[in-house]
Amino acid sequence: MKKLFLITSVLFLTFIMITPSGLFAQTEITVEDLYKKGTFRENGVYGLVSMKDGVHYTNLNMARNSIIKYSYETGEKVETLFNAGDFKVEGFDWILDYEFSSDESKILISVQYEPIYRNSFKAEYFIYTIASKSLVRLSENGKQQLASFSPDGSKIAFVRENNIYVKDITVENAAEIQLTKDGEWNKIINGAPDWVYEEEFSYNKAYDWSADGAKIAFLKTDESNVKMFSFAQYGELYPVNYDYKYPKAGEENSKVSLHIVDVATGKTIKADMGDLNDMYIPRLKFTNDANLLSAVKLNRLQNKYELYFVNAETGTSRVVLTLTDPKYLEINDDLTFLDDNKHFIYSHEGSGFRHIYLYDMNGKEVKQITSGNWEVTAFYGVDEANGLVYFQAAKTSPLNREVYSIDLQGNNLKLLTEKTGTNDASFSNGCKYFINDWSDANTPSLITLNDNTGKMIRELETNKSLVKKATEDYKFCKKEFFTFKTEDGTELNGWMIKPAKMKGGKKNPVFMYVYGGPGSQTVTNSWDRDMGWWQLLAQHGYIIVSVDNRGTGARGKEFRQTTYGQLGKYEVLDQIEAAKYLGSLKYVDSNRIGIFGWSYGGYMSSLCLTIGAKWFKLGIAVAPVTNWRYYDSIYTERYNGLPQDNAKGYDDNSPINHAREMSGKFLMIHGTADDNVHFQNSVDFVDKLVEADVTFETMYYPNKDHGIYGGNTRNHLYKKMTNFVLNNL
Repeated sequence: MKKLFLITSVLFLTFIMITPSGLFAQTEITVEDLYKKGTFRENGVYGLVSMKDGVHYTNLNMARNSIIKYSYETGEKVETLFNAGDFKVEGFDWILDYEFSSDESKILISVQYEPIYRNSFKAEYFIYTIASKSLVRLSENGKQQLASFSPDGSKIAFVRENNIYVKDITVENAAEIQLTKDGEWNKIINGAPDWVYEEEFSYNKAYDWSADGAKIAFLKTDESNVKMFSFAQYGELYPVNYDYKYPKAGEENSKVSLHIVDVATGKTIKADMGDLNDMYIPRLKFTNDANLLSAVKLNRLQNKYELYFVNAETGTSRVVLTLTDPKYLEINDDLTFLDDNKHFIYSHEGSGFRHIYLYDMNGKEVKQITSGNWEVTAFYGVDEANGLVYFQAAKTSPLNREVYSIDLQGNNLKLLTEKTGTNDASFSNGCKYFINDWSDANTPSLITLNDNTGKMIRELETNKSLVKKATEDYKFCKKEFFTFKTEDGTELNGWMIKPAKMKGGKKNPVFMYVYGGPGSQTVTNSWDRDMGWWQLLAQHGYIIVSVDNRGTGARGKEFRQTTYGQLGKYEVLDQIEAAKYLGSLKYVDSNRIGIFGWSYGGYMSSLCLTIGAKWFKLGIAVAPVTNWRYYDSIYTERYNGLPQDNAKGYDDNSPINHAREMSGKFLMIHGTADDNVHFQNSVDFVDKLVEADVTFETMYYPNKDHGIYGGNTRNHLYKKMTNFVLNNL
C-alpha cells in the first residue's frame, strides 16, 4: 500500500487560509479556492535531469512541450534541445518523460500517456536526434511500455503486450525483433511486473541491459493461477467489467523466474536461483561486469533477503549476501556497484536503524559507513573520485531531514544543509552540485542550487509570493509541534494548528488527521500540501491535530515493527491515547473530537469510531481497508504474516468485525474503480453496519480509483467532507 499522504499529491496544490480579525473584514476561504481555482499553488522545479558532464542539466518547461539545457553554475539557459512545436505530430504537445542516450546525441521522448496501474503506462515513444533535428517514431505497431536505450545508444528495448522487443535505431527502417513470444494478458508477463509487484515493491521496469548491450535480463511472471478481481466501469448502456489479477493475502501469487536473452541470437537461458516456489524476485540489476547479473530473492514472509550474483553466460549463481529478520525486511533501491568492480553499497537495518554499508564482491562487509541511533532516509549516490557518499537522514530528529556527506571509511560526516526542516537533494552526475528542496512546517519550498560542500550558489524558486500571502496577507495559523507520553510511557510526536483567536475559557473541537501505516509519517517539519483544508477548518474554530502512532517511520526498526502481526492494535490505542491527551487540555472540548484518514488512515479512522468510539464523536474514512483478508498479499503479509498462520492478527483489528461497536457520526467514501483498496471493503462494511442497525453516511464516486480525483471530483469530495464536519462536530 503506497503511503497516500492524501488529497493533493496528484494536484500539487497548496492552500492558504485568511485568518479572522476584528480589525478588517474577513475573506472566507472556500473549498473552490482550494480544489478548483488553484489560487495558492506552490511553485517547484520539475523534470530535471543532470547531463553527463555534471555541469549542465535539462528541464521540461512548464508547458511540458520543450526540453531546455541550463548551466548549473550560472543558471542561465544554454539552449533549447527539443521543441515539440517544431513538429506537426498529432498528440505531441505534452511530453510525459524523456531519456538521453549515453552519448547524449539522442533523446527518447514519451507522449500520449495511457495509464495501466498506478505507475505503469503505455505511450508512444519518439527518437529525436539533436544534431540533425530529426524525429522518428519508435514503432508503428501500437503503444509501448518501458522503452530504454542500450548502453551504447544503438538499440532500444521495450515491452508491448507482455513481450520484450528490441529495435536497432542505427539502421533505417530496421525491423523490431521480438525477443519473447509467450506474453499474454493476465497470464504471462515478460519484462514488466504484475500489479502487486508494481504497487508494493515500487517495481516498474523488470528488465535490464548488460553493460555491453549484448544481453537483456528480464523477469518472467506467470500469473495464470492468480485469482481475478473484477469491478464494473460505468458510463455505457451496459457497464464493462475491468478484470485483472490481484493476489489477496494468503492466496496464490504469481510464479516468477529470471531469464537472460542474447540480443543478437535471441537465445535465452534461465537463471538458477534455487527453489522459487512462493518466492519473490523484487530487484534485478546488471553489475558493471557485462556477464554478471545481480538479483534479489525474497521469501514470501519477507524476512529473508538473498542477493544472488548470476553468470549471464551460463545462468549459474551464488548467494553473496543474506539478510534475515525475525519479523520482516524492507526493500530499497540503494544497491550500487562501484566502478572499481570490487565493492558494492547497500543499506539495511541490521543495527536497528537503516544505515549504509560497504561490501566486497563476495558479500563480505568491509565497513558500516553510517552508524548511530538515527535513520538514513535516502541514499543519493557515491562520488568515487573523492571517496564520498551522499545521503539524507533524520539525524537531528524524526521530524527533520538533512543532507550529509561522509567518506567511504565512515569518517568525516558533514552536514550540507543549514536550514532546519525537511531538505531533499537531487545531485548532478559526478556529485559536483545538488539542487536542494527545503521547507518547514510553516514555510513553502525554497529550492536552491548548492555545490557539494553545501554552499548555496543561487536560489531557483523562492515561492516569495506564497510566503508573503501566508505570513503577511492572510496571516496563517501556525503549525506547532508537541510530544506526549502514553500510559505505558511511549513518547509520541504530533502537530497542532490552533484557530487564530482562542478565547480564554472557551473549549474548541478537535479534528485529527491520521495515516499511521508502517514506516509512514504525517508529523514532519515540512510544508503540508493539505494546509488549505486544515486552515479552512481552523477558520471555523477547529483545532487540527495529527499524531504519529507506533509503527510509523524514522524512529528505528523496533518502534516501526511494534505493530507486526497485529496491524491496527497499537496504532488505534495510540490514537485513543492522543484523544485522551487532547481532551485533558483546558482549551479542548473532549466531547467533540473527530478523526479523518485516507487509505490506511481510513482504516484507522474506522477503528477509532468502533474500537475507540468512547473517545471519538466523528470519523471520516476515505478508501479504507475494512478487512485485511481483502488486501493484497505482499503488503499485508509483510506486516501481518499469513492469514493461515495468524487469523487473530487479521480479524481482531479489522473494522468489519467491530461494526456493532460503532457510535458517533461516520462518513465513509470510496471510488468504485479503486484497484488498490477495493470498493468491496466499503460495500461489505456497509452490510455489517446495516445489520448492526448503525446510522452512518456514505458516498461513492463512480469510476474513480484510489486517488478519487478528476474533473470536479475533488471539489465535490471536499465539500462533502467539510459540510459533514461543520454539521456534526
